[in-house]
Amino acid sequence: MAKRKQGGIEQIASMPWQAGVLLGLIGYLALRYGIGWYFGAHSDPLSAGIANGARGGMLAPLAGIWLVGCWIGALASFANRGKRRRLLDSQTGIESLRAMRWSEFELLAGEAFRRQGYAVEETGLGGADGGIDLILRKSGQITLVQCKQWQNRQVGVKVVREMYGLLVHHKSAAVKIVALGDYTGDAHRFAQGKPIELIHGGELIATVRSLQTTKARSKGPMDTPLALIGSMVASLFLIAGLSSSTASMSRTGSGAASPVAFQPTLTPQPLPIPHRSTAPTPRAQPVIYASNSQSDAEFREWKKRNAESMKILEKRVKEMPLR
Repeated sequence: MAKRKQGGIEQIASMPWQAGVLLGLIGYLALRYGIGWYFGAHSDPLSAGIANGARGGMLAPLAGIWLVGCWIGALASFANRGKRRRLLDSQTGIESLRAMRWSEFELLAGEAFRRQGYAVEETGLGGADGGIDLILRKSGQITLVQCKQWQNRQVGVKVVREMYGLLVHHKSAAVKIVALGDYTGDAHRFAQGKPIELIHGGELIATVRSLQTTKARSKGPMDTPLALIGSMVASLFLIAGLSSSTASMSRTGSGAASPVAFQPTLTPQPLPIPHRSTAPTPRAQPVIYASNSQSDAEFREWKKRNAESMKILEKRVKEMPLR
């Protein structure tokens, strides 16, 4: 049966949940701050516009969507991890293997290898496009796995040849084929002397039972909900701290960069001095100016003194003899 192509969240769900949390955090920081920093290092107008937009929060919604999507995948990965453990621990014999769906059979095989110390990647590349259901990594070597839940027929040599071809193509160290039933004689003969392991249903259930006795060791400290929630909360605190620091730097930078607006001081003009055209120009008298910063009481006092000065000035002008 050919399998559909996995979406982004499904691909993250196939990874360890720690990878999903870390991928979400790194992607968020790159979109929210990294793009603005990168384009801010260039001086051309286009880069400056992109940098200003990124710093202004233009990519913040996209960064939030990325973070939420990755963390949904991490939650799914955590839930699937528990499902795999329960799936393996609940097996009682070959009949229980036959009763499960083919997708559960692959999960069971992956969990069995995981408890044997392998890092397991569920590729979802089965069917006509490769036939690789699991990729195992251990001690720097890669092993390809194909799962066959055939109940009414044996696995033939054609399947074994195809897996050997994939081994050569991907330059892998070994190939494992996990089947519910058994293999034909030709399949066994072809696998002899090659890095190909043929695992039938009896061997699989024996391995499962041996792993069930080590159930207490199948769950580590990082498989607890506290570890998942704690890592997400720590990431949110980091994001909040960076946001606060960036906002503070932005305010400081904008304050230092913007010049202080110049406010010209308006000089009050003196009141016009009445004079007669036939009279000589009197000596310049001191004029009292009003200040913009005077209070109402000071302004009234200034007005009073200015009126008295004007009266004295008019009196002197009248007393001056005409020529």
